[in-house]
Amino acid sequence: MKKKKILKRVLIGIVAVVAVLAIAFFAYTKDYYRASDLANSSLVSDEEVNVEKLDDETYVFKPTNETNTGIIFYPGGKVEYSAYAPLLHELASRGVLCVLVKMPANLAILDTNAAKGIKEDFPEVENWYLSGHSLGGACASMYLAKNGNDYKGLILLAAYSNKDLKNSNLDVLCIYGSNDGVMKMDSYNDNKKNLPEDAKEVVIEGGIHSYFGSYGLQKGDGEPTITNEDQINSTVDAITEFVFD
Repeated sequence: MKKKKILKRVLIGIVAVVAVLAIAFFAYTKDYYRASDLANSSLVSDEEVNVEKLDDETYVFKPTNETNTGIIFYPGGKVEYSAYAPLLHELASRGVLCVLVKMPANLAILDTNAAKGIKEDFPEVENWYLSGHSLGGACASMYLAKNGNDYKGLILLAAYSNKDLKNSNLDVLCIYGSNDGVMKMDSYNDNKKNLPEDAKEVVIEGGIHSYFGSYGLQKGDGEPTITNEDQINSTVDAITEFVFD
């Protein structure tokens, strides 16, 4: 009888801990950065870009002209994924098909394999890149550590790879803002060793962590000296030069 009482107390304790963790996780994920009005307006098609849904949650920004180059994009942690619509819409207007995936609870770490199966829906695209912002970039590198042969390259926005990709055949581009107050530069520099020696780096002068998307200013970020639109345009310039070089 005594053993049963002890076991019951242990089980009650475990249930209580699980409940507390669940509540904490829910509270953590409920507090996220919302997409701006500009971002939402970028989900509308125009003469240069058709914005479609691949499924109920995956947006496709498709150039009206034919293209053989595509990017699958992982959003940053605790950021509403549609906040990256301005960036991807502009990329599509320059000839890059872009696929924006939604992550569970806005955390890419909960679905690092989100890119799986997407390429098959676009057989016309020959050159595929995986890209992501912040946590999304780190998770994109995790996916490519196991699936690198299926992609031409990796594009990291204010992010770094903690997986060893140095001996891969991937083309890698790293972009960050000079005034980024969120990304830990020590970690960024330490993890450069995980990238191929010919990885390219672009620093956007006056840019910040938050301005790769359109969701306002992230807590702890630096002070920008350029506009959100300017940073997105500079990012698109760097990416298109990289993928079409």
